[in-house]
Amino acid sequence: MKKIEKETVNFIVNGRKYQLTIEPWVTLAEVLRDYLDLTGTKVSCGVGECGSCTVLVEGKPILSCSTLAITVRDKSILTIEGLATKDGLHPVQKAFIDCGAIQCGFCTPGMILTSKALLDENPHPTREEVKEFLAGNLCRCTGYVKIIDAVVAAAGAMSRGGK
Repeated sequence: MKKIEKETVNFIVNGRKYQLTIEPWVTLAEVLRDYLDLTGTKVSCGVGECGSCTVLVEGKPILSCSTLAITVRDKSILTIEGLATKDGLHPVQKAFIDCGAIQCGFCTPGMILTSKALLDENPHPTREEVKEFLAGNLCRCTGYVKIIDAVVAAAGAMSRGGK
């Protein structure tokens, strides 16, 4: 039986460079949580159905529980820990708090990062566009109204200069 070799891979996570030696079957969620101790990324379903594990790779939302880490080597990865700056919370984070869009918080990191990706792509989405973009992110606590309200509020804040 052939021994599977570990690979040394580079990542840029939240603006910081990392070099890790990992097995080729390790998921991005495992790298973030177990190797880098960035536990804000949640794993709920483990099969890419719920969106809790969503992070941004090169600005695009991906499901980290079903993405092999070696497939995103040398790419820029943003987790919930990297969204706020020294100046404070990102407008999406602030809007989720202000609108009461956070319940248990398990889906929240994925919802927030997916919402950021939407607003980066479409700064003035309609409520229907928000619903459609967030369709892959499941929340078991809310009826989504407050989440949609938060994304719309964040869009308004960002258009008024609140980056």
